[in-house]
Amino acid sequence: MERTILFVCLHGAAKSVLAAADFQRLAAERGLAVRAASAGTEPDPEIAPAVVQALNADGVNLGGQKPRQVAREDVAGAWRVVAFGCDLSGAAVPGIPVEQWNEIPAVSDGLPAARKAIRQRLERLLEEVATP
Repeated sequence: MERTILFVCLHGAAKSVLAAADFQRLAAERGLAVRAASAGTEPDPEIAPAVVQALNADGVNLGGQKPRQVAREDVAGAWRVVAFGCDLSGAAVPGIPVEQWNEIPAVSDGLPAARKAIRQRLERLLEEVATP
């Protein structure tokens, strides 16, 4: 069964999108059967243009993807949930832990620094996924 990692940020337009796209790509490179999804607690209408541009430069096409509202079903179906400093109490599911990555810099303050901080944590997560 494929495991899903759900990344959630406030607007579902930057950190969670970067994390999901980078995680999906890195997992595929390692041959890991895992899926990444992103959502927001208060989704913006569009993904941040700088995020779209950065991912496009890496060959990741978001194909018209838009931020979406996190739902209890998303959390319930996730193997792991990672939140970027947002409150998931409205979508919380008993028994599904939420890992908080609060110290990631704001993408608006500098996308490269935020992406580097996310990538460091993704590496640890990928090691956990790869460990049976």
